Amino acid sequence: MKLRLASLLLALMAPLLIAADKPVLVPDISSRQVQIRYSFTGAQLLLFGAVVYPGGRPPDRQVDIAVVLRGPVQPILVREKQKIAWIWMNADSNRFRSAPSFYAVASSRPVGDLLDERTAAIYELGIHNLQLSPGGGALPEKERRFEAGLLDLRSRRGLYGEYPHGVEINGGVLYRAVITIPSQVPVGTYTAETFLIDRHKVIAVATRDIQIDKSGFERYVALAARRHRLLYGLTCVFLSLFLGWAAAAAFRRRF
Repeated sequence: MKLRLASLLLALMAPLLIAADKPVLVPDISSRQVQIRYSFTGAQLLLFGAVVYPGGRPPDRQVDIAVVLRGPVQPILVREKQKIAWIWMNADSNRFRSAPSFYAVASSRPVGDLLDERTAAIYELGIHNLQLSPGGGALPEKERRFEAGLLDLRSRRGLYGEYPHGVEINGGVLYRAVITIPSQVPVGTYTAETFLIDRHKVIAVATRDIQIDKSGFERYVALAARRHRLLYGLTCVFLSLFLGWAAAAAFRRRF
């Protein structure tokens, strides 16, 4: 009976004993909440932390760290414009079910040097490893073309970015990375993921949440648009009509 209890206790403690032999990430963020006001021109987030090794001693070999800041996932319809009869118009479209509204990855070295393609795809490390989940029904060539267009469009807007030497590691223990958030960043709950990589393997992962939201008058307008859609739409229509009438009246009086 005692032998069985000892075996059961050892089986229950095995995961804890194994975890004790692995390093642990202790991440933090310079700001857990970002407020967007009318004067918001962008922000810089400092993601930093430490690596706690078993026994308190870092390994002799070099370890690497990658930090990913990911925005809320949302469906998106991508349209392709073509010049038809000397006029640019929407000629084709493709829908993606789950594209991150914001994505930035910073690493101590290029992701291609840290991980193999399969592992990078599993953890979605790198813009070209994002799982965008196409809507289906389209040919593979068309899906690849629209995916490349979506990545290029959001990269040029500053919503997607890669920083292959954006993480600084001091003494193999302390790390820091700075990620820029553009002014047109969407609101919502963002996730900051930190990956500890050793010999092409992810050996530790830690996650922190960041809230990006509007404040002041912008917040009031955003809440009104979501909670009172009909009233908000009618107000916009009447406001447009009033401004048009006022501009026309002022133009007639002047001339």
